Amino acid sequence: MTATPRTYWLEHAWLGTHVEPGVALDVSDGRIAAVRTGVPAPPPGAEILRGLTLPGLANAHSHAFHRALRSTVQVGSGTFWTWREVMYATADRLTPDSYHALARAVYAEMALAGITAVGEFHYVHHAPGGTPYADPNAMGEALIAAAAEAGIRITLLDTAYLSSGFGQPPNRHQLRFSDGTADAWAQRCSVLKERDHARIGAAIHSVRAVPADQLATVAGWAEERRAPLHVHLSEQTAENEACHEIHGCTPTQLLALHGVLGPRTTGVHNTHLTAEDVSLIGGSGTGTCMCPTTERDLADGIGPAVALQNEGSPLSLGSDSHAVVDLFEEARAMELNERLRTRTRGHWTAAALLRAATVDGHAALGWDDTGVIEAGARADLTTVALDSVRTAGPLPRLGAETAVFAATAADVRHTVVAGRHVVRDGAHTLVPDVPGALARAIQDVRA
Repeated sequence: MTATPRTYWLEHAWLGTHVEPGVALDVSDGRIAAVRTGVPAPPPGAEILRGLTLPGLANAHSHAFHRALRSTVQVGSGTFWTWREVMYATADRLTPDSYHALARAVYAEMALAGITAVGEFHYVHHAPGGTPYADPNAMGEALIAAAAEAGIRITLLDTAYLSSGFGQPPNRHQLRFSDGTADAWAQRCSVLKERDHARIGAAIHSVRAVPADQLATVAGWAEERRAPLHVHLSEQTAENEACHEIHGCTPTQLLALHGVLGPRTTGVHNTHLTAEDVSLIGGSGTGTCMCPTTERDLADGIGPAVALQNEGSPLSLGSDSHAVVDLFEEARAMELNERLRTRTRGHWTAAALLRAATVDGHAALGWDDTGVIEAGARADLTTVALDSVRTAGPLPRLGAETAVFAATAADVRHTVVAGRHVVRDGAHTLVPDVPGALARAIQDVRA
């Protein structure tokens, strides 16, 4: 994913605290070699990025195959649990080939939205019925290959998913998710290899899906490799109630008891928490990935993101079920949800929301040298138009506010990964006709 040395000229650049006009970036071996400010015109031979250039966006929580559910699950009423049955039916139809095609198109859609890295929370491991493929990691390898072909980075969060509920065996849909035991899970995913564009992390699907006495095995695997560890946490009140009935504590307390919490761990959703839960998460440095468009789509609730951050939990953002793929929408939804909940405004600045969408999101995925426009960082960039019908008008120095509170994914003009144009002038350079690729892949999965 490296590129030849080149210079990019940024009409306006977000440098973490302010918008700087006229910035030249010298890029070599996929990294920013120098940041030169006060460059009012493009240097000879420079590639020109007009608009506001941000660090590349990090989508910290994705289930790529959920993209096939868009619109089909919006008909009628129901709950998370009724939605889950439709999701299972889609998962049943995936093969390594069809999942590769679908993920390639979904990751190309992400690139068009300015996303340069994705955390893929991956649990569809085996064939229907639970029989491993000849390559036990065929599904994970399909996702890694799809990200490479779409031109973005991936952290494959290989997920332990062993039971359907506390003390219950997997149901017929979940058999293909399960390795039987955490030890077998660890043995399988230890074979996965990192690549220039790919990191390998771990995930605990949830406390209901991994028996308590096996949580430490997953946490230990991640700790040994210093790899990211993610977990769906307290997304549903029913899970909290069942956990308390079986273990006499909350899911957060159970994870703390078994050594799961910590600075390389990210809780996804963190919705229905007690005050003690918030203190445990924040005090341990465990991150929080909020997925507002999915959380509202599934009627999950609004998590205590402000309290979590105040206690020390870094925030990141994810598009999760891909009801939409738009990190600007996720960022502003986090603020707007909090406004609805509290009936007060201004819980995060635009700069803080951009931090969640960039540097802290990348850190949650193990890309600690990504998400900033600084010398030495990976040359991953996203350029937002400042002259669309949504973004025209505000002064360029208000670019952060414009990006967070007005722009959408449709305003992304360029996406650069490792110094290479993946999206140029709104068109994907590697995947022709992304809408067509999505339509074909989704039709194949539904067939």
